[in-house]
Amino acid sequence: MSLLTPFKRLKWGFIPVERHVEDDLHTELQETDSAKDSKISKDPIDTTEALIHNDEEDGETQLEYRDEANRPWWKFFDEYEYRQNKAKRSKHKWYKWFNESDTPAERKLIIKLDITLTFYLMMQYWVKYLDQTNLNNAYVSGMKEDLGFKGNDLVNTQAMFTVGSIVFQIPFMYALYKLPMNYILPALDILWSIFTLASYRVETVAQIKVMRFFVGLFESGAYVSGQFLFASFYTSDEIVRRSTIFYIGQYLGVATSGLLQGKLFSSFHMIHGLEGWRWMFIFDAVISFAVGIIGFYSLPGTPEHCYSIWLTDDEVKLSRSRMNKNNTSGTIDYSKKFFDKSIWKQILTSWQVYALSLWNIFLWNNNNGTSGAYLLWLKSLGRFSIPKVNQLSAVSPAVGIIWLLLTGCYADLFHSRWQAIFISQIFNFIGNVILASWNVPEPAKWFAWMLQYTGWAAAPTCYSWAGDILRRDLQKRSIVMVIINILAQTFSAWISVIVWATSEQPRFLKGYSWTAAAAFSLVVWTFVILYFYKKDERKFAKENGIILYNSKTGENYPLPDKQA
Repeated sequence: MSLLTPFKRLKWGFIPVERHVEDDLHTELQETDSAKDSKISKDPIDTTEALIHNDEEDGETQLEYRDEANRPWWKFFDEYEYRQNKAKRSKHKWYKWFNESDTPAERKLIIKLDITLTFYLMMQYWVKYLDQTNLNNAYVSGMKEDLGFKGNDLVNTQAMFTVGSIVFQIPFMYALYKLPMNYILPALDILWSIFTLASYRVETVAQIKVMRFFVGLFESGAYVSGQFLFASFYTSDEIVRRSTIFYIGQYLGVATSGLLQGKLFSSFHMIHGLEGWRWMFIFDAVISFAVGIIGFYSLPGTPEHCYSIWLTDDEVKLSRSRMNKNNTSGTIDYSKKFFDKSIWKQILTSWQVYALSLWNIFLWNNNNGTSGAYLLWLKSLGRFSIPKVNQLSAVSPAVGIIWLLLTGCYADLFHSRWQAIFISQIFNFIGNVILASWNVPEPAKWFAWMLQYTGWAAAPTCYSWAGDILRRDLQKRSIVMVIINILAQTFSAWISVIVWATSEQPRFLKGYSWTAAAAFSLVVWTFVILYFYKKDERKFAKENGIILYNSKTGENYPLPDKQA
């Protein structure tokens, strides 16, 4: 395999795959839909209780007729009430990684996707956060004194990164579904690596602000693109675990940034006349550049536009079939332009863009990790050397990986995303209340810092759920996912300057109080999201093999008898 293999695949291999796979799938889906409609109109129905009907043609399709006359109140909290009928639910085993209904071919495909898509995106997210959080480690490792940081220069420099990230996210409303992400993402990785490398040469605070702006600019599409790709390849009860693995990259980035800075300060400080914090930018850039190159050979694109050298034509077809069963749209109506009024009217009059935006604002502000508060507290104790401070900075995100895995796996395996969010935010709220109180024994503070990343443990669940809610319209999903990310990041940018003012270190009373409030609000608003989500899913219950009726109100009742 030559270095140009993935690009040759783009030129020669894509067209035949697209042609025969899509035609076969279209024919197959037409036949399936026709058979389903025919069967629904002919099956005998018992209206006295909910029944499960076995399809005699294929032995797999099953229908449940459900009378909602005496629906218990607690069914509101059942996320999959309208997504899976009793027959499908009976096949779900919470302790199994794969679903019982997955064929050997599906399991092989999922494993391939876990390696080429999920594992690679985790690596990219790792280097993204390695290059994002290295500023905090450099700050406590001599950069503050060398460049003459004063007052709130640190938080203002952090804000410059955020501004760059916000500005360049806007084009991704269009790029996510129009451009091949398997080439765009690695290219952006290489570009932000260049500016990370250039950061080692800065001599003033103004120069590091410029470098951080461009690093943020080129990193802007990485997060939302990753979530978009997960929603394009994984079903509703697979996606959170993969997004969780993706998020491990973030935690590893924060943890290894401290470990790497500690080692570099000990081993490379003043080698070739460069301070230890400058060597960190050099090493980070080299690692990031290598990950970018790997991306050209790993990322598979999307099911509808797949350029992968690792997936066979049958596996591409299977990917499309799986997502079609999940009611995930993979096609675009190209007759509608990006600025078509009908598109924006549909988006701006929908509940999703407003409810999900506020939800995401609470999510973005429910964590104190990026503030550098933990690092600044460690340094304020005055009893640890610079290498030791950087090493200890890795402890909190390392523990956070445990919270992350528990939350993500709980959401998928127990089919309850709201519970996963609720549990994570209880711990998050407790930790930030302790820190807001501040005048507590030091062991209590250590305990609170170990809960620091329980806030972001909910992020894979929230973003995966948002992608699932928007799964039926690819263009709408692309635009809304970017909008909610921009609004949340914009809000976070200006509020962070207020509540995490560097001059208030190490006791950020406003910061910890605001974070606790955001955690509480996230839980409350999750129930609002659940309400609208269930309301939408009820409209499509029939697609999931559930025929709803109400013998009291007369909704869809009486049902046709067996002669109908």
